[in-house]
Parts: sequence; structure tokens; C-alpha cells
Amino acid sequence: MSSPAAPLVPANVTRTEGRRPVPSEEGPASIAGIRRVPSPVNEPNRTYVPGSPERAELKARLKAMAGEKIDIPIIIGGREIRTGRIEHAVMPHDYRHVLADVHTASAEHVEQAIAAAADAHREWANWPWEDRAAVFLRAAELLATTWRATLNAATMLGQSKTVFQAEIDAASELVDFWRFNSYYAQQIYSEQPISTHTTWNQMDYRPLEGFVYAATPFNFTSIAGNLPTAPAVMGNAVVWKPATSAMVSAYYIMRLLEAAGLPPGVINFVPGDPPLVSNILFDSTDLAGVHFTGSTVVFNSMWKRIGENIGRYRSYPRIVGETGGKDFIVAHASADPAEVAVAIARGGYEYQGQKCSAASRVYIPQSIWPEVRDRAVAMMREMKQGDVQDFRTFVAAVIDKKAFTKISEYLDDARKNAKILAGGAARGETGYFIEPTLVETTDPGYRLLCEEIFGPVVTAYVYPDAKWSETLRTIDQTSPYALTGAIFGRDRSAIREASSALRNAAGNFYINDKPTGAVVGQQPFGGSRKSGTNDKAGSPLNLLRWVSARAIKENFLPPRDYRYAYMAEE
Repeated sequence: MSSPAAPLVPANVTRTEGRRPVPSEEGPASIAGIRRVPSPVNEPNRTYVPGSPERAELKARLKAMAGEKIDIPIIIGGREIRTGRIEHAVMPHDYRHVLADVHTASAEHVEQAIAAAADAHREWANWPWEDRAAVFLRAAELLATTWRATLNAATMLGQSKTVFQAEIDAASELVDFWRFNSYYAQQIYSEQPISTHTTWNQMDYRPLEGFVYAATPFNFTSIAGNLPTAPAVMGNAVVWKPATSAMVSAYYIMRLLEAAGLPPGVINFVPGDPPLVSNILFDSTDLAGVHFTGSTVVFNSMWKRIGENIGRYRSYPRIVGETGGKDFIVAHASADPAEVAVAIARGGYEYQGQKCSAASRVYIPQSIWPEVRDRAVAMMREMKQGDVQDFRTFVAAVIDKKAFTKISEYLDDARKNAKILAGGAARGETGYFIEPTLVETTDPGYRLLCEEIFGPVVTAYVYPDAKWSETLRTIDQTSPYALTGAIFGRDRSAIREASSALRNAAGNFYINDKPTGAVVGQQPFGGSRKSGTNDKAGSPLNLLRWVSARAIKENFLPPRDYRYAYMAEE
């Protein structure tokens, strides 16, 4: 087994293998004051324009990380474990290039992670919330500064994201999650019941009893960072299974959290076979919650397994999941064709259509379709596809062979049963490249308008202008998902009608904007129907799922007689 030439972590990292904080015999230090976290602001996106210092720094980090192979251990209770059962993390755009050897867990390691979480929970749950928040606020500042290039480069190389897509995800959005979640925690703890002069009523927002299982996806580094840390900021301990195809960025998140002072065992990093890891965790009596982003099929199987085991758990597990989407753009005849075309190009093809929110079905009136089509196709033909280390790249590779094969099959279907207007090629000789593809169909029930593809494929249905209201009903009924959607138009009555008709068709609804790009604190994200539990990541609603409230009443003057005043003699 080869070993890395040098550890790829910033030099100021202190590793915490096996270390546990030792409580002082005199008790924890206290602060006589009501502490408040800094008011959060969204992290600005860096531009990486030619000649900028951030561009030079990131280019250098990409070169260094592409030239080395790291060794990724399991991390349980702060202890590094190397099993020798290796999976390779590769570049999707150059799949022969191995970035890391990843050690995978056995059943024994999963059990150890449960035990480590229980051990850490006893202390972490009783830390003052401000001290927990301080860990994640420090993590945010480290990511915004000294760790930024490392996590961006890991995301670009390991998940085939362009520089801009990595920046808005791995840097800005994850920074935002950590800052805003700390602030939302403060808001939650500040919500207290009414008291009287004789009683003091308080609400104790306790962490859940047991551990939270965080299962994270490949497509957003920020989600991989948020799913384990959102429960942790509320005092929970977590077992984290990152996506196999996004292991490099996940590993650096774990190292960053250690550098920020996260105690060992609060989050346990467990790469491994998904069914093996999940089945052991779901069979544990201590399962307190699941924080998941991934496919609807997997989420359904998780819910079913939990339901089958419901009698064995100490408490009813909190199940929070964001799953699939078949996200739409609908244009009214009053829409600006240029704006609609750009929304298709950006909303459908950025990050190869591998966003839960990516536009994959569009409904355009006949009157503006020729201009929308021609503008979109012209932009698609200009899009450079290739290696993300070339900053001119707009579209890179899909994540792995499985995705490549699945999307290719949809393209084959489109060639037979619809019309491909642009793109349609799949090239897998060196990387998993699928061309941005625009399909036109005359069948509103065609499978490419109904099924989630998770690739750079957008299908258009052209409707008669007079059938606007009927088309809105079709959009609402076509897909089982309800994640994101967008309406374009300048006629305000049409916008109002669409907003009402599609009220339940999207948890994030956009007016004259593409259906991607939700920002923490501005557009809390999540959908319903088969798109998930809609617990809105990036809002207090999500954090409330990770606490179990206890109401406390303190009586300053308890009664000394059982009799009430109404019982007195006439």
C-alpha cells in the first residue's frame, strides 16, 4: 500500500487521536453574562479572476493535491483506524488518477463508533451551548481563510466541480451553515415560555438520547459538512458515513473540525459499505435520529427499516431527509426569452445537472420557444467541457461509472422516442463525460419529463400559449417530487396564478430566476412529496429536529393547604 508523500492538511492542524478533554475538579469555568454569537452574514464568493491572489493560491493547491495520494483512515473517538480494506478515490474527469486510498469499516468498527458517540455524548451534551457554537464558528473562520483552498481543491478534484461551483459550495455555503446554525441555536435557546411573579417557567432544549446517523451525498461538500454538524451544534453525537464518491473533501472536513477544537467522538468518521453501516446503525437501540441527503429509493429503504425496528428503540428516531427532484422551469408567454434561456443553461447544466435542484424539465409556450431554443443551444455549443483544473471549463464529468451508464441509457431513449436538439454524446474513454443535452418532446408524460436523471439533460415540452392554466396542472401532476421550480413571466397575474397552482409542487419556488442556488439564511432549502421531509436546511426548523424539549416549572411559593377558596362556607 502506498503512502502519501506528505500530509495534505494545513500546517497549523493539531491532531487529536485518542485525546479526551478532562473536566476540571473545580468544575467548568463560568462567564457571568448572557453571551451572543456574532450576527451572521453570508460569506462572499471569491471570483478567481486571472491575476487574483486567490486564483494563484488555488492553482498551486490543485497542483499539489493532484500530484499526491493521501491515505484516509476511519476516525472513531479521535483514533485513526487503518483496516487495509482499501477503496480508491479518483478524479471523475480522469478516473485512472487515484487521489486517495480509503480504509473502509467492518461491522466491528461501526459498533465502536456507536460506543464512541455514547461516550462523547455524556460530556458534549452538557457543554454550554456557547462553547459548542464556538467550535463551529472557529471552523467557519478557518474555512473562510487558511483552509479555503484545500477544501475547494478537494471538491474540484474529487467531485469534478468547476472553480465557481466549488467556491459557492465547499467554501461559502459551508461557512454559512456553521455561522447561521450557531445563530439559529441561540435563537432557539432564547425562546422561553411566559412566567409569572410566583413561577419561573423554562424550556430545556435537550439533545436527543442516543446518536444521530448522518449519511451524506457526493454532490455538495457543504451538505456533507452540514448533516453531521447541525445535530452536533445542538449537543448530539454523530456517526457519519460520507459518500464513497466524495471521500477526499469529507476527510478534509473532518480534519478541519478537529483543528477547530471538536472533541473526539462527537463526530465519528466511518467510510464503508452503505448497507453494512446502515443496517448496524438501524439495529442499534440508541439510534436517535437520521440526517440524510440522497436518493428517494435509499431513503424509503431507511424509513422502512426503522419502521420494522420501531419497537427496539429507546425513543422514536427523528428522520430528516432530502431526496430527489424533477425540478421545473415554466415560462409564460410574457417571459423574456433571453432570461429563460440563461436559466436553462445555468440551472440545467452547472455541475453537470447533479444538483438536487437542477432544472431538468422545462415548459415553454410556442410563441417564444424558437428564440428560447436557439439562444439555449448557442450557449450550449460554447460551453467548454473538460478538466476542472482548466478554469475555462463550464461543464466537467459526472461523478462515476454508474451515473455515466444511467444517463447514457436516457440519452439512448431520447434518440429513439424524442428529439435531441443539442448534445447527446457520452464519452467515457478517460473521464465520465456527458455532453449538456437539450431534448424536445411532444408527450407531456414522456419519461424524461417524469423521472429523475441527475445529469446534464434538460427536456422541453412546448405548449400552446392558450393552454397556460392546463400546463400548470400538468406540471403539478407529472412528477412525484416537489423540490424546486421556477416561473418566468412579466405578467403579474400569470405569476400569481402559477404560484398558487404550483404551491405544493416545489419547496423552493423561484420567480424569474433559475431553480438552483439557494443561499443559507435567504432561501432555506428542502422539498416535500417524494423530495423529502422538508425540514429546511439553513433554517432553525432543521435544528429543532435535533432537540427534545423539557418544560420546567419552578414555584416560588408552593401552597400549604389543599383547599381552594371556592370551598369556603356560604
